[in-house]
Amino acid sequence: MDAMTFLVDTVFDLYLMVVILRFWLQLVRADFYNPFSQFVVKATQPIIAPMRRVLPSIGSVDTSSIVLAILVVMAKLLVLTLMAGAQFDALTFILYSVVAVLKKTGVLLFWMLLIRAILSWFNQGYNPVVMIMGQLTEPLIAPIRRIIPPIGGLDLSVLVLFIAMNFLNILFSQYIPFWAFI
Repeated sequence: MDAMTFLVDTVFDLYLMVVILRFWLQLVRADFYNPFSQFVVKATQPIIAPMRRVLPSIGSVDTSSIVLAILVVMAKLLVLTLMAGAQFDALTFILYSVVAVLKKTGVLLFWMLLIRAILSWFNQGYNPVVMIMGQLTEPLIAPIRRIIPPIGGLDLSVLVLFIAMNFLNILFSQYIPFWAFI
């Protein structure tokens, strides 16, 4: 049963990350002609297109992507609960799903920042994935960089963002009972 739980968890989490990336790409108005962006759009378009007919965007916020992300987590929880033979409470599923989407967004941001920092040491020329990571993370790094400029060629803004993210993670785990378990 552990192997099936791992497989279900991994498949749903990977698709959840693609849906979060879809929302994030639209929020920062990233380059949608980038091959990485095209993959994200093609992977989510069959589900998001019909949802957009029912759920209109609110300004620059794509509500259908947010709802799809929550539904992906709810479907994952439902499948895992049924596999375990446990009972479920609808309100708990909804709350847990919203918290899980927030937590996965933070995890995705962490990995993107880490990969971007490592690739900045080796990147030679244009790379579409590096460009998209830059477009996705720069709105969060730029304000920090204005306060703490690079010191001797060393950019500490990513480190400051890591510390802030860790602080928020610890803070939320104190006040939201199941935050640490997601």
